[in-house]
Amino acid sequence: MNELLTEDRADGVRILTLNRPAKHNALNTALTRALLEALHSANHDGECRAIVLAGAGRSFCAGADTSEFSALAADDPQLALDRADLTTRLHAAFTAIDKPVVAAVQGNALGGGAGLALACDLMVAAENMRLGYPELRHGIVAAVVMANLVRQLGRKQAFALLATERTLQGTEAARLGLALEAVPAEQVVEAAVVVASGMAAWSPLAMATTKRLFYRVCDLPLAEALQAGRDTNMLMRSFRKAQPATH
Repeated sequence: MNELLTEDRADGVRILTLNRPAKHNALNTALTRALLEALHSANHDGECRAIVLAGAGRSFCAGADTSEFSALAADDPQLALDRADLTTRLHAAFTAIDKPVVAAVQGNALGGGAGLALACDLMVAAENMRLGYPELRHGIVAAVVMANLVRQLGRKQAFALLATERTLQGTEAARLGLALEAVPAEQVVEAAVVVASGMAAWSPLAMATTKRLFYRVCDLPLAEALQAGRDTNMLMRSFRKAQPATH
């Protein structure tokens, strides 16, 4: 068990908890690497069928560790590039792995933390959530995290989050469709585990194929998306030989 990232298991669900509560779970290089490795480990674990991502303490994740960020940008551009590549690989991993990932988001989810929450397949938000992008206040850009934001929220709403100090609370995130529901903060992990457990009960092959097809068709023109669906429809003929769902 990594002290920066704790892991718990329950009924086919692996719960990954960012564990820097004194820093509001800000993402330094070590925590980012630990999370990326944990996601790939869970993806290759046959007993894990769904993942919950949570944060210890009062916040989900306050974004990048600004003290480390300043040090990276100071003298060596290669270090900054390596860090940006690591962040990009982390965000790409959520859609690339077969297992569905549910974010349990309470307190601050800012900058990189907001991006982390939106990179997950689904989100359960605490009513006290504060999701926003304060990068401009620090003279920087919400760069890597912008890709998921503009795909999941309308352009005007997305730009407002990027260009103003607006933050979304849990109830508003649920109203906008970014979160499945908003619950009291003390219930957010439990509620996310309930959602994850429901998905963990499906056939792993069907769930993985659904997730892969979903992200494939999201950015395809209609004709190509229909063709991808047709191909998967033919593939499903072999599913009857796979392990049946336990739901």
